Amino acid sequence: MPILTAQRLSKRYGALQVTDDVSLSLEQGEALGIIGPNGAGKTTLFNLIAGTVMPEGGSIVFDGAEVTRMPARSRCHRGIGRSFQIPHPFSGMTTYENVLVGAAFGRNASERDSEQRAVDVLELTGLKRKANTYAGQLTLLERKRLEMARALASDPKLLLLDEIAGGLTEPECAELVATIQAVRAEGVSVIWIEHVVHALLAVVDRIAVIDFGRKIAEGEPRAVMASPEVATIYMGIEGTP
Repeated sequence: MPILTAQRLSKRYGALQVTDDVSLSLEQGEALGIIGPNGAGKTTLFNLIAGTVMPEGGSIVFDGAEVTRMPARSRCHRGIGRSFQIPHPFSGMTTYENVLVGAAFGRNASERDSEQRAVDVLELTGLKRKANTYAGQLTLLERKRLEMARALASDPKLLLLDEIAGGLTEPECAELVATIQAVRAEGVSVIWIEHVVHALLAVVDRIAVIDFGRKIAEGEPRAVMASPEVATIYMGIEGTP
């Protein structure tokens, strides 16, 4: 049974249809990449899955339960964690304290268990040596890792990553990819929105393409990227039939 099934999701802001009849599913342990032009509706789709925005149509089933109208906090407790495109850590708190907040409030657990979860996540994301560094002093890569670490601290079954590789150098991107692969090895399912396509290709099992709020393609990553329609719409070049 899929861990996530979203059927015919729709969301409109005034006259703008930002999510238009989108359906997708994800198996336990699978990684799905989502690509598309800026403004295509990718982040809104994440907001619908995470519960920060409610759909006007469609349904979402997560881990066997209907969650379509469930608030974000409840979905987090059920096992949906997410990062945001622009990291906004608590700058006056240490890296450890930032992760501890996610561990303490993102799930129902004891203080001792939350502390141990924070330490485990710092280890997994390569931030343990920065545990006592104030978040405001971290590099961009470290802030990206911290954004992911805070989401992982809630012990999610599904991790939503929103353009987490943006702005990184090639070596930094390679480090981040290795971390995400380690997260997958822990059994966490992943949906990753990203413009850095080579990073996606190193991690995901499938890619879905969103344009003007609609899903226009989905399948094996390299086959999708070779599609003339994707080349025309996403890459901005003329595809070859």
